Amino acid sequence: MTKKAYPLRINADVLAAMQRWADDELRSLNAQMEYVLREALVQSGRVKLVQKVVVEVQENDEPDSAENRE
Repeated sequence: MTKKAYPLRINADVLAAMQRWADDELRSLNAQMEYVLREALVQSGRVKLVQKVVVEVQENDEPDSAENRE
């Protein structure tokens, strides 16, 4: 996926609220804005969600890892 820089003028209160939301979700502000925009596009039917990205945290093959508990 290619990324493109885009200057954005935004209300300071909206930006502060987005920053708090990003902090709550442990995302960067940029990632949070992209997430919200992508979700809005999917919900409005303007784009189809083709693939969800799944990130797995693998531990050092310990016997009590998540894979062994299933």
